[in-house]
Amino acid sequence: MTPEQATPTLTTHDRCDACGAQAYVRVELASGGELHFCAHHARKHNAAIEPLASHIHDETDRLHADASSTAAR
Repeated sequence: MTPEQATPTLTTHDRCDACGAQAYVRVELASGGELHFCAHHARKHNAAIEPLASHIHDETDRLHADASSTAAR
């Protein structure tokens, strides 16, 4: 496991640029800068974003982990 996988880099303070929900995807643009997306908007805009991105950091798997830990309570 890489350090990036062991410690999520997106926090509750990172918000989706499209709607303001918690961001689970960070897109680093090849032209510079970055965009943050919730899981919904990351899926919705994926085809348009991929050609522009130099790196996509996707933490949407945390949604399933968060839901599992909540259900276990």
